[in-house]
Amino acid sequence: MLKRIFDFIFSLLCLIILSPFLIIISLIIAIDSRGSIFYFQTRVGRNNIDFILFKFRTMHTDADKKGLLTIGGRDSRITKIGYYLRKYKLDELPQLINVLIGNMSFVGPRPEVRKYVNLYNDVQKKVLNVKPGITDIASIEYFNENELLGKSEDPENTYIHEVMPAKLNLNLKYIAKRSFMKDIGIIFKTFLKLFS
Repeated sequence: MLKRIFDFIFSLLCLIILSPFLIIISLIIAIDSRGSIFYFQTRVGRNNIDFILFKFRTMHTDADKKGLLTIGGRDSRITKIGYYLRKYKLDELPQLINVLIGNMSFVGPRPEVRKYVNLYNDVQKKVLNVKPGITDIASIEYFNENELLGKSEDPENTYIHEVMPAKLNLNLKYIAKRSFMKDIGIIFKTFLKLFS
């Protein structure tokens, strides 16, 4: 209950305070390339239920049809402004709306697309017992995931058999010992990582 109250109040405050900044980002995206300002993607949330995740669009229109994984820092599908939005995780800011309406939390396992969730084993599916989050320990540990995949000869294979299991393992450890104060610590560590 405390976590939900925090999520609601903090996400509302963030949206209000950041609204001028969000408008500026929206204008830059509109000027930089054709297409919608926002990108909507179906992800898997708590209890294995799909929901719509909000992000700022960082790729050219329909680029996701060429693959779901972003590979390397200079993926040709990414727009000029999109590169910087992704680098500093600013493309994730619209997920404050997801937190506000309640299908995400500030801290929790990052929501995955159905294609990869279908590969989870029974133990890994336990990450679906909690709300997904904007940030988590795995996001901090794999902050440069795109660059890591960019160095692989087979990025999807590397993601499925190396990166995804490692991230799920970190999330399962978080779920086993989660607490409100631990969440605050993860938020703090995320900011440190962003500004380091």
